[in-house]
Order: sequence, then structure tokens, then C-alpha cells
Amino acid sequence: MVIESKIPKEAEIPPTDFVIVGGTGDLALRKIFPALFHRFLDGQIPDSCALIAAARHTLPKDEFLAQLRPFCEEVITQANESDWQAFGERVQILAFDVKSGEGASEIEAACLATAAIPRVFYFAISPTLFADACQTLERTGLKTEQTRLVVEKPMGHDLKSAEALDDSILQVFEERQIYRIDHYLGKETVQNLMALRFANSLFESLWSNAHIDHVQISVAEDVGVGSRASYYDDFGALRDMVQNHLLQLLCLVAMEPPSKFVADQVRDEKLRVLRALKPITGENFDRSVKLGQYTKGSIEANPVSSYVDEVGHGSGTETFAALRCEISNWRWSGVPFYLRTGKRLAGRASEIVITFKRPPHNIFQDGPGSSEVMEPNRLIIRLQPNEGLKLSMTSKEPGPGGMRLFPASLNLSFNETFKTRLPEAYERLLMDVARG
Repeated sequence: MVIESKIPKEAEIPPTDFVIVGGTGDLALRKIFPALFHRFLDGQIPDSCALIAAARHTLPKDEFLAQLRPFCEEVITQANESDWQAFGERVQILAFDVKSGEGASEIEAACLATAAIPRVFYFAISPTLFADACQTLERTGLKTEQTRLVVEKPMGHDLKSAEALDDSILQVFEERQIYRIDHYLGKETVQNLMALRFANSLFESLWSNAHIDHVQISVAEDVGVGSRASYYDDFGALRDMVQNHLLQLLCLVAMEPPSKFVADQVRDEKLRVLRALKPITGENFDRSVKLGQYTKGSIEANPVSSYVDEVGHGSGTETFAALRCEISNWRWSGVPFYLRTGKRLAGRASEIVITFKRPPHNIFQDGPGSSEVMEPNRLIIRLQPNEGLKLSMTSKEPGPGGMRLFPASLNLSFNETFKTRLPEAYERLLMDVARG
């Protein structure tokens, strides 16, 4: 079944200024500005919106756009080349020092004139600069009542530093103005997980330790740390991926249904899951946690460097982490949740696999051609690549000769089903921030 016309065109957001602090850096070029371009192309960003790349070290606009274009190339055609040119004209590259405030007056002049217009500051900078940047926005008058601040991980190195960082932001911004985002939650399949669970009684009635054997949540990458080496060496796989992305996914799988699909209630249910997680202590650490680091080798016959060669010094930072987690509550007691993430693995894939319990008795084991062991049903939620759902089951092989069982699957590919480009996670999150 193909659905082409039932996806509504997104409505235009209200006039909003977007100021990307660190706007010429890696995150801005790879994710944030491509997201803004895609929403611009879809007619969602009105002409009155200011699009500003604010950075300590600027570069000529043509050079910036040349670096940006490869990340937007998939949707640029001869028919919309003029749209790319129009987007480029909208983008402004402005110098801004988050410590001294130099360049603040130019940003103010580039923004819409009225203080009633929402002003989104996205901090695509090191968290070590967050406190200075917040103070500078307030001191220079760039912060208004309608200012919205977007921050993403990493938020500190441990609980103490995370709380200190959060306190430094709250000294300047009210809670209602702060958007702590996790871009994984903007992925279409992650969003669809809520619908899958709470709009389909078929699954929700089976969603407990009575029917589920275990859950696997995996985020595998085939690339190394690359240009992120200096950042990654300070954080590693646990802080970079597990304590945010993977735990967020675990919460969505394990949470109880909120009474309404609103942010506060969803957050409260997630917190209940986190509070129910059984601590991994010294006595069960070896059984519950495995850490590793990639060495030199080859992927698809291509030689790859070791992690220590890429960072340029000896390092014990983990690039692979696997955890066995347990949730101590009525619904999930006895069901292990396996979290895995790593770099330089065999392939790139992010997925959640719900493995159901096998039937309590195999009635087919004695007949001719039958199987002694039946594979369990699995619900596979693919986050990337090729977002979608897959339900594996057991069926009879056609033809005579006994009850020969074989694995079969029901597949839902979002790209193939809806025949439309799926918005990237940052597109959804930026538009959500603009709407408040």
C-alpha cells in the first residue's frame, strides 16, 4: 500500500529569528542549516525569519554555502536551484564572541525589530562555553522575554557538573525558555513508537514481562571518531550515546501510558522508568557492562585506523559499550534490556528489537518435516537506515510434505509506504521550538 496524499503539508511557523551560535562549525553545517533549508524548501519558514550563523571565526558566505551544499544536495534539483540561491541570500554570517560579546550589536540589527518576535539561540558550541554565552546574551540585550535557548548533549561530565551547568543556564533563562533536546527523539520512527504502543491495543496488551523475553536497543556506526576525536576522547561511548540517546529510547519502550500526549506528562512517565532502573554496582558490574575500543583493521576490505592512532595518543576511552539493564517494576521485572553502541562496527544501523517469548509448547515437533524449535516473534523498530517496522513470525512453508515451518516477516518501510522524503530529526525539533 502506498500513501501519497494523506500527509498534510506543514503549516508556516510564526516569524522567528534563528541564531546558530557556533554557526560555521560541524554540527551547524551537517545538521542544523540543512534542516532549516529543508523546511525553507517546504515553505515552512516565512520570509520574515532571520537565519544567522554566529561564530567567533567567520568565513565568506560563498565558502560557507559551498561547505553546506553537499549536506543539502539530495533535495537540490534543476527545478529548485533558485530556492537554494534564495536560501543562501537569507543566511547571514556574523562574527560573535560568546565571552566578550563583540558582534552582539550586529546580531541585534540582523534580527527582527520587535522584541515580541521569538528569537531562537541554538548553542552549537562546547558546553564549557554555555555559562559565558548565557551571561553575554543577557549583558548585551540579545536575550528578550521571547528568547528560546536550545542546548543539546553533552550536559556535563557527571551529575555534579551537569547540575552546575544547568544552574548556570537557569541564572539567565527561565525554565520555559530552555529547550534541552535530544535529536534522536525527533526521528520519525521514534515518534511513531508512541503511536505504535498507545494507538494499537494489539501491541500494548502484549507489552509486559508476561509476553516479552528481552529488549535490545542498538546504535551501531561503521565510522570512527574522525574530526570529533578531541571531543570524543573526553566523553566516550557511555557519555556520548548511552546516557542520552539509548536511555531515552529505553524510556519510550518501557514507560507507562500518559493520560495525554503532552510534553510534561511524557517526561513524568520517563522519569518513573529511570527511577525504577536497577543500579549497576560493583558486585554486578562485570556481568552487566562490557566496554571496548576499536583497533586498526578493515571494513569492507578498506583499511581503517585504530582509535589511539586517530586521537594521537594512548587512551583508555571506550568506543564500544554494552549494558544489561533491569527495571524494577511490575511491568518489566525479569525482562533484561540490552543497550549497545559503538564505532567502527560492521555496519551502520540503529534499531530496537522487542523479542517475545516462545510459545509454551510446540505442537509441530513430531510431524514429518517439522521443526523442534520455533523462533520467537520479534518486533524490529528500525531508526536508521530505512526507517520502518518489521514483525517477524513463523509460517508454514507452502506445499505438501508435512508442517515445515519457516520465518516470515511483515515489513513497513516509511519511505516506500508514504512515498515522500521523511523529515530529519533536527527539522522537526527546530520547528517545534519555533512554535514554542
